[in-house]
Amino acid sequence: MLSVAEAQALVIQHVRPLTPQTVPLSSAALGLVLAEDVASDIDMPPFDKSLMDGLAIRCADLPEGHGVLTIIEEVTAGTMPQMTVGAGQAIRIMTGAPIPRGADAVVIVERTRAMDGDRIQVDDRPPKPGQNILPRGKEMRKGETVLKAGAVLGPQDFGVLASVGRTSIMLHAAPEVALLSTGDEIVEPSQTPGPGQIRNGNGLMLLAQVTRAGGLPRFLGIAGDQVESLRPLIAEGLQSPILVLSGGVSAGKLDLVPGVLQELDVQPHFHKVHMKPGKPVYFGTRGSTMVFGLPGNPVSALVCFELFVRPAIRRLMDYEEPGPSMVQALLAQDFSYTSDRPTYHPAVLRDSEAGWRVQAVPWFGSPDLRGLISTNAFIVFPAGDHQHRAGQRFSVLRTE
Repeated sequence: MLSVAEAQALVIQHVRPLTPQTVPLSSAALGLVLAEDVASDIDMPPFDKSLMDGLAIRCADLPEGHGVLTIIEEVTAGTMPQMTVGAGQAIRIMTGAPIPRGADAVVIVERTRAMDGDRIQVDDRPPKPGQNILPRGKEMRKGETVLKAGAVLGPQDFGVLASVGRTSIMLHAAPEVALLSTGDEIVEPSQTPGPGQIRNGNGLMLLAQVTRAGGLPRFLGIAGDQVESLRPLIAEGLQSPILVLSGGVSAGKLDLVPGVLQELDVQPHFHKVHMKPGKPVYFGTRGSTMVFGLPGNPVSALVCFELFVRPAIRRLMDYEEPGPSMVQALLAQDFSYTSDRPTYHPAVLRDSEAGWRVQAVPWFGSPDLRGLISTNAFIVFPAGDHQHRAGQRFSVLRTE
């Protein structure tokens, strides 16, 4: 039976990033990975500009920082100065406005006092050339690469792209992830369960996990425990880059998913991983489509998604570090645990001055999804019968 690390490596081995696409620069591009270098089409700023409201002056006129100057013009952002600053003169200037010819510094408005007529008193330290001025091209030069392929687009990158005139961009698009819940006992959340039935909590949980990972979920519905019900829905799901099934992958009489996948030419790569919860997890491929069969118990499905499916989604999007997100943390309180397999136990992870600290929470096993409501992590306990002591260091899977 494979270890978690071996299974993760096998999944990543079969992932190839999606072909880049040129898409509009819209909210849908947030968090996607850039597939091209982007160069500026202009100098930024395109002119020497004022960083403050104040006076554009000549340093030579205020060697001691004090003096009276004559205002000859006012320049606001979006307008061009018409006058040249001469000896004993100044131009009133606003933040973002172009620096007029002749001026080599800006004195902030708080260091000035209006006098009669066009005269103004300056009381400041001796000015220095370039004071409160952002030179042309300081941010970027025409032809300079401002964003490199591989960057994950954040809000600041949107601003840069807009500044260099880009309204569309080549990106690794978010992959579609088909989701299929299986089981005769499963009914839609809108229904009142009958005898022996449960609502489909896994479907919406996995939909949310796909979205948080950056994928585009496509829910196929619920398949019953019959080959005739499973086959057409699985075949439809195989048209997406990733198909995630929930339930039907264990060794029971009605766990038919592996057999149907084999009929549809899906090549299995592993079925069972040495872990708890989630031991029966399945992974296979057909062509470039990846298939994950997650156990039906909700915590098993959630953990297996974070460990195997989320990294596959992120790698399809060409993330350099697809995850999962693991940290080392100190145990906050003593905790006893017994298991025959490495266990991903629900926990609360907090950052502190001393580093990450983690506390295991009460939990009765893989059906107990409610026990995860206040959690944000899983602490990895080793197999065996252990009395874990506060201060011990453990690997922790982050889920936020």
